[in-house]
Amino acid sequence: MQFNRLTILIICLLTLTLKVGGHVGSPGVVFEGQAGPYSLLVSVSPPDVIPGIAEISIYVTDSDIEEITAKPVYWSVGDEGSPKSDQMLPAADAPGQYEGIVWFMSRGTSSIELSVSGQKGNGKAVVPVMASATAQKEMDPSLGWTLAALGVFLVILMVTIIGSAVSDGLVTPGLEDVKILRKKRVKGYVITFIVMGLILFGGKSWWDGEAKAYKRFMYKAPTAHSWIEQKDGKRLLTFQIDSTSVKKRNRMAMEYLIPDHGKLMHMFMIKEGSLDVFAHLHPKRQDPLTFTVDLPPVPEGRYYLFGDIVRLNGYTETITDTVDITDMQTEIEGLSLGDPDDTYIVSTAFGQEVAPTIGSDILVCGKPGVETPLLDGSTAVFEYQPNQAFEAGKVYPLTFAINDPEGKPAELEPYMGMMGHAVIFRKEGGVYVHLHPVGNYSMASQNILEDRINENSIRPRIPDLEVFYDSVDQVVNSFAKMTEEERNNLLMAGMDHLGLGEHEEHGSTVTFPYAFPQEGDYRIWIQMKRNGKVLNSSFDARVTL
Repeated sequence: MQFNRLTILIICLLTLTLKVGGHVGSPGVVFEGQAGPYSLLVSVSPPDVIPGIAEISIYVTDSDIEEITAKPVYWSVGDEGSPKSDQMLPAADAPGQYEGIVWFMSRGTSSIELSVSGQKGNGKAVVPVMASATAQKEMDPSLGWTLAALGVFLVILMVTIIGSAVSDGLVTPGLEDVKILRKKRVKGYVITFIVMGLILFGGKSWWDGEAKAYKRFMYKAPTAHSWIEQKDGKRLLTFQIDSTSVKKRNRMAMEYLIPDHGKLMHMFMIKEGSLDVFAHLHPKRQDPLTFTVDLPPVPEGRYYLFGDIVRLNGYTETITDTVDITDMQTEIEGLSLGDPDDTYIVSTAFGQEVAPTIGSDILVCGKPGVETPLLDGSTAVFEYQPNQAFEAGKVYPLTFAINDPEGKPAELEPYMGMMGHAVIFRKEGGVYVHLHPVGNYSMASQNILEDRINENSIRPRIPDLEVFYDSVDQVVNSFAKMTEEERNNLLMAGMDHLGLGEHEEHGSTVTFPYAFPQEGDYRIWIQMKRNGKVLNSSFDARVTL
């Protein structure tokens, strides 16, 4: 009976899960969705130190909203242990925009619960935020010397006051100082100086201990070791998570993984330097720390690996590694991929206007505003002004339009339960993000946090590890046996926002809301589906401050 209940729980989570919130160097959260009858676009800049302040910007299209409030909700304590809400205020120079801050006092799986009230009624929305300490602030040297000087002054002042109190303060008015009082004064100075020294030493020891503990608990994503071997005429990629990098004391064990789109891990491969090769793979779990996947016929080179996972407590993270791919004297032409949802693309190198030899399997990388041909004869347009850079930190609707070979709006199909998938990578490194039309947050985390709010309990319910692990494997296997239509019907249940629209010039469009976190050169890979095949495309973009 316990197995059946867990299986039903996992399937319910699967039907509500839209994406893995994997990202590296892109800490901001962009949410597009509903709060009851109200449409919201929310941008959250979480703190990099805990405790810390998260900055929130909310964009609305409804003019009848009267109030918006926000509060942090922690998975570890649920709604019962969360603080009161703070009011979001209308921006003075931006109609339809609200701004505010909330404090995050605890690290781990968290969210911001938005409450909206107006003439249409009330509504709520939950925006998942992974609250993690990723930085340790350092004091400005000038401020440090100023505080040190003030501290020395206060110590001298305290020593003088106490020394005088036990000597001069005992002299009868009108009488001269006597030798015994001078001795008391010196004795008072010495004792006070020793006591103050002990207090300062104890305070410094306490502060150093707190700083050491803070540094020890700063978030560090798990690392992995990857290698490739030849097996049964194929190249097998093994992705093994380093057990020493998995900290069970503050994150759930790797056995507690939740499938996303029916997969326990979404892996993305990006060729280092040229960025001309990209793959979206779905490794299979061999044990809690080991995943394997058939390698597609990609060319030789060094590749970045990004493995996106979601834990039962809603914590989403990306595990990174690099791997060197060689030919291994294996005939790779015609190799089939191990998972029907696995896909890859070979395009022109970054900065290369035209490939020296464009073959039938090589795609020209597109640019904003320029119609780009795809491998099936259809075309894609990145709807943004040509030769115009994006601004870092500003939320953009990244819109891509698809026309079929006849120039008509393409009839797009769901790909793993969504109308579009996107991966954004900064050429200089430091930024990787996997997003969908609803934003770059995890719907799995959102649903888990909503369930925690409804539990009305401070202690979360955690199922038996062995039973849960076995149940997840069986659910993943059952998804693999479903038809694509069955999987999409299950994954898309209750989904209101597909991100799909039409443009009067460019055909079917899919929009991904996102804010580039840093300046630099970026490559964007888009994945949509048409006629039962995944349409891969790539586009370059420039981001300035």
